[in-house]
Amino acid sequence: MNEKAPGTGLLAEQSAVRTMNLDDVQITYAVDGAMGLNPQVFFPHLSAGYWVGQSGALTRHGQIAMSVGGLLVERGGRRLLIDAGLGTAIGQNPLGTVNSGALPDTLAALGADPAAIDTVAFTHLHADHTGWAFTQNRDGTYRKTFPDARYLVAEAEWAPYGRGESLPAAAPATVLEQLAATRTLAGDDEEIFPGVRTVVTPGHSPGHTSYIITSSTGKRLIALGDAFHVPAQLEHPEWPSLPDIDGDAVLVARRKLMRELEQPGTLGFACHFGDQAFGRLTRTGAGLAGWEPVPAAAVLPAPRQLEG
Repeated sequence: MNEKAPGTGLLAEQSAVRTMNLDDVQITYAVDGAMGLNPQVFFPHLSAGYWVGQSGALTRHGQIAMSVGGLLVERGGRRLLIDAGLGTAIGQNPLGTVNSGALPDTLAALGADPAAIDTVAFTHLHADHTGWAFTQNRDGTYRKTFPDARYLVAEAEWAPYGRGESLPAAAPATVLEQLAATRTLAGDDEEIFPGVRTVVTPGHSPGHTSYIITSSTGKRLIALGDAFHVPAQLEHPEWPSLPDIDGDAVLVARRKLMRELEQPGTLGFACHFGDQAFGRLTRTGAGLAGWEPVPAAAVLPAPRQLEG
């Protein structure tokens, strides 16, 4: 998509800090930073030729814009944060380029004191979703960045870490060690915050979890986590991403979430969809699925950009 609709950005741009109201619920993408991923590395099963005709999906450097951050959900004076960004990271990595670390400043600009967030719920325990869960003290110990919050992790997600297993793309050992002492386990279809329920969607990780947020009038938004990394996976749910640990389960998860997205009054939040994180599932006349960005006010510009 090469043109901006009012209240939306471009797929090939890093996300602005955008907010929208779902009746009595305010939902804001609190952006931590910018990632530019090399498409043939992150999607090794796709041919280089596929990307030739996808200029609107790539930055001018030929990378996929995948912002990182957390989804701030505010309702009735309470605050939930879904995921905690990547943390401070700048430079190159095997997947591409990163410039992250702005989440505390973003939350401060939004008037969201970390001490006022009562729940932090993780979609999964990869490094780019857990980066600000803990902050290192001067003496080398760690403290919870959100001191009074419950830290929620799906039981299926925590299970292999609890057994001492090592998994690809996992959070650093220091984060996992701290979570072992602080996490609260959640199950499938569990209400973890007023109007917010879990949907355990394994495949990308052992217990990857999406969250369905429902307003007082029944409008819904689904925080999709990493079930989808680019909108093209809605049209081609069989296309894997490099970190997926179980391709068959990912396909099941995506189809389940797509059925949910097709329900009336339902929007989606896809944190890695460039500056089009908020949207809805659409169908063409041929039945192919797509992503239609929906307006969400940009309250702050993208807090980090990649050099060049």
